[in-house]
Amino acid sequence: MFFLFRQQGGQRRSLHLAAIMPSSMSTVFNFTFVPWFRSVAPYIHKFRQQTFVVGITGEAIAAGKLQAIVQDLAMIQAMGVKIVLVHGFRPQVNEQLRLKNHEPQYAAGMRITDSIALDCAQEAAGQLRYEIEAAFSQGLPNTPMAGARVRVMSGNFLTARPVGIVDGVDFQHTGLVRKVDVEGIRRALESDAMALISPFGFSPTGEAFNLSMEEVATRVASELQAHKLIFLTEVPGVATDPLLPISDDNPIDTEISLATARRMLAQLPPAEKPTDTSFYLRHCVRACEHGVERSHILPFAVDGALLLEIYVHDGIGTMVIDEKLEELREATIDDVGSIIQLIEPFENDGTLVKRDRTEIEQDIANYTVIEHDGVIFGCAALHLYPHGAGGEMTAEMAAVTVSPKSQGTGDGEKLLKRIEQRARAQGAKTLFVLTTRTMHWFIKRGFEPVSPDWLPQERKAKYNWSRKSQVLVKNLK
Repeated sequence: MFFLFRQQGGQRRSLHLAAIMPSSMSTVFNFTFVPWFRSVAPYIHKFRQQTFVVGITGEAIAAGKLQAIVQDLAMIQAMGVKIVLVHGFRPQVNEQLRLKNHEPQYAAGMRITDSIALDCAQEAAGQLRYEIEAAFSQGLPNTPMAGARVRVMSGNFLTARPVGIVDGVDFQHTGLVRKVDVEGIRRALESDAMALISPFGFSPTGEAFNLSMEEVATRVASELQAHKLIFLTEVPGVATDPLLPISDDNPIDTEISLATARRMLAQLPPAEKPTDTSFYLRHCVRACEHGVERSHILPFAVDGALLLEIYVHDGIGTMVIDEKLEELREATIDDVGSIIQLIEPFENDGTLVKRDRTEIEQDIANYTVIEHDGVIFGCAALHLYPHGAGGEMTAEMAAVTVSPKSQGTGDGEKLLKRIEQRARAQGAKTLFVLTTRTMHWFIKRGFEPVSPDWLPQERKAKYNWSRKSQVLVKNLK
């Protein structure tokens, strides 16, 4: 048994566990690895057969990150994701221009591509294409690429048009995407190949135009209606307050709604450089506006950034979404497994009464759940009793559970309000709970303690006197 470590430059070496750790440490590794791997499984299932467009800046390749990124992309593809890879080449073109004693020219954040710059761009694009294809062709034993058979397909997928003259500036051979060969890209993906697209487009007359990687990736993702657009960039993401530097007091905002992103762009100055906050954010907004579910800005400086963003719930970069990821809804039969997984730790420590799977399946229509990005983080059940105190209908809120990861975020209150709404809609005049550990939480929200004798006769018959659960009641009138 061996463990793989990534070294500088993306190279890996293997160390035999037996040689570096005692059996006790090996046991610890197993106990940490197994739960982690199981936690990843839902994302593997969810993303299978989905299409991701990944834009890699030329800066990432220049920084020596290509090998590590390729290894991660190969693993992602092996788990069933269809990948379109778009690469940039900004620093590579600048290096070619420097060798020819020619200064790079920019205007409004775009390169002015004269004939010399066009030659440099063609040289850089060709070199990078071969480097990327060579990296995906690796298969050495004891590396993440062992056994990987990644077929890369590239070609003239883009039709381009010239930018022309803007504000008196002639951009010459700099172009914009006119059309994307969607069918060609889809055929490549359906053949289990990875589509590789360089930032070059061609006009119907055969002219070549230098394009920006960001625009190409955004257009391709929009035309394909990709599930994700991911930028691997020089920046770590977008700060909570985009006008201030990133710090402990102003961390990366990991999830931004489309509406919030638009407001940020309105506040920020126009982007001139890739390191400007609005540079990648504007492309994420454009992608979301054209049907891409989620757009991400990730730092290539973080090893494994793609894996951490895709297969870890919170991610590490900034995600722009055109939907509300958190949903409060009534449960379905498909949620039974997630509910059991959620409440099991609380049953084991005695906080909740044990419920078997059959019981939950029978009562599933009574459950309300909070789901965040496909993961259930909270649940509660509603049980009605027609003959309560004074002959009025009463309802019980049972199996109230919020994941420890979400406690303190208001999810419990959301569940309570929904259960109250459901109870009122069905004619209940009071709502009661039985609890051994959270009395104060319910008292703060309008519940009052009563004797177990208050319970409806049907519920009292099932009351476990040995648990000595507190009965708390709230008036819904």
